[in-house]
Amino acid sequence: QLQLVESGGGLVQPGGSLRLSCAASGFTLDYYAIGWFRQAPGKEREGVSCISVRPGNTDYAASVKSRFGISRDNAKNTVYLEMNSLKPEDTAAYYCAAVPSSSSCGLRTREYYYWGQGTQVTVSS
Repeated sequence: QLQLVESGGGLVQPGGSLRLSCAASGFTLDYYAIGWFRQAPGKEREGVSCISVRPGNTDYAASVKSRFGISRDNAKNTVYLEMNSLKPEDTAAYYCAAVPSSSSCGLRTREYYYWGQGTQVTVSS
């Protein structure tokens, strides 16, 4: 019953922007920390950003800090990832994940229990 669905991926020019969405069904997302992860071909999955339940503390990988922003809309049971100034090295399949949490979050893959199927982001000219 617990399901996460990512959307918003696509092809974008370098320097462009995309907004990814992670919509939850079957559970109340506002009781979970949410992480965004990405995986490029031939590489390990890496943490990108995360947001806690309350007060909404966030964390970012050094490679995306100052370019990406994560936010939560509990009314829509959705978490967003705003991606700006995109670079070719941002090209990857992006996944959202959830874990029960109260006031903190992390960027380690093994911390998360529930995963979406991913959405592809390609940055190319």
